[in-house]
Amino acid sequence: MSSTNNFMLVFCLVILFVNAASIDYGAALTKSLLYFEAQRSGKLPSNQRVQWRGDSALKDGKGDGIDLTGGYYDAGDNVKFGFPMAFTITMLAWSATEFKSQLQSKNELKNALNAIKWGTDYFIKAHKEPHVLYGEIGDGDSDHQCWERPEDMTTPRDAYKIDEQQPGADLTAESAAALAAAAIAFKRADPSYSNQLLTHAKQLFDFAKKFPGKYQNSIPVATKFYASSGYEDELLWAAVWLLKATQDKIYLDYINERSTSCGGTRSNLSWDDKYVGAQVLIAKKLLKNKLAGNGSTSLNEYKKNAEEFICNCIQKGNNNIKKTNGGLLWWQPWNNLQYVTTATFVITSYANTLSATKNSIQCTSGNVEPSQLINFVKSQVDYILGENPRKMSYMVGFGTNYPQKVHHRGASIVSIKKDKSPVGCHEGFVKWFYKNAPNPNVLDGAIVGGPDISDYYNDSRSNFQQAEAATANSAPLVGVLAKLA
Repeated sequence: MSSTNNFMLVFCLVILFVNAASIDYGAALTKSLLYFEAQRSGKLPSNQRVQWRGDSALKDGKGDGIDLTGGYYDAGDNVKFGFPMAFTITMLAWSATEFKSQLQSKNELKNALNAIKWGTDYFIKAHKEPHVLYGEIGDGDSDHQCWERPEDMTTPRDAYKIDEQQPGADLTAESAAALAAAAIAFKRADPSYSNQLLTHAKQLFDFAKKFPGKYQNSIPVATKFYASSGYEDELLWAAVWLLKATQDKIYLDYINERSTSCGGTRSNLSWDDKYVGAQVLIAKKLLKNKLAGNGSTSLNEYKKNAEEFICNCIQKGNNNIKKTNGGLLWWQPWNNLQYVTTATFVITSYANTLSATKNSIQCTSGNVEPSQLINFVKSQVDYILGENPRKMSYMVGFGTNYPQKVHHRGASIVSIKKDKSPVGCHEGFVKWFYKNAPNPNVLDGAIVGGPDISDYYNDSRSNFQQAEAATANSAPLVGVLAKLA
């Protein structure tokens, strides 16, 4: 072979290697977990890594004679919404259980468990009696009239609860799912904490079953922001997690009873609709023969629906999900990436089990191997991390070109560590919200709403549909990044 040919071969190999190694999934994983520290409410711990944040909302619950400090702010505001917070913790716990070894190998398992515990500690406080659960602190309307750091908050911090008279099965069941999933995540690391979580999970599931109804009917201030479309999906989701955590037949019986109305083929998995998550978890158990002899014929309906959802995502189904020209899955203009991250998670999780059980899935347009599913997931994650028409990373702080004006109060105002003078409610808008400059604090690891259907992104604080990040966007990506890393 001539020296020219040799040179060309080496050159091509180098290009291949550079392309293969161009996205550092490990670094993205680290940042994704850092983001949860920026969203913390309450008294920050000594090992807090996001240093521009300070203690906040230290009197939450005081008016009701209860300590409700802690937990997470959901997005770019300073409200603690229990419904999406519980979904966030469920997805983080699923990541920590299924991708435990991958998280461990990247030294991120401890950070993942810390992120989960920040939420579950708060849920334990919020669940002070078997049939009482606090579901929201603060309200979106008054909060959105101010642009303040969480450390300076002057807005009302009313605590809203559900009980037997004013129930909410969706909120209680989602909280039960979060605590049951977390109990599995902590089983080895902290058995007594795991048992405590499981006790709360069982009580909440019982509460949800006995006292149905949508939680926003009892907590009306949640309606405009996180209204639930129903509670049957959360009950099923909670039963599946409790079955995983306990192996108790009562949960399997519940799942079997619901198999005739198992949600059908859904179009997404989100903080509001958990059917896909439950269907995938049941399908994974069927693949592993862990439900054999327990009415698994009726359970096959769950598996069929789970696989149809995956086929639709990978464009091989009867009702394929739309895509942008740049190749990103597309659901809606407002916070589209929340659906992309959940879809990539369930596809990754299912591919894992298909691989382990030497199976593939049959879509309308043919057989699909687990490796094809992972390649599809990679295409979506790579798009999010910068391989897209705008060459923009939609994970803040990752790469060199990422959103600079995220719609986020704390990140957009100078850190209280640098300037302790309080920023007033309306002063924040004048001095910081309308300021045409990058945010002074980088919200590392946040996944913003993302581009529109034409792959266009407008980096502006006022563009909350695209430029606001949320905990429910980032949580599913933790497990996916661990797998890819």
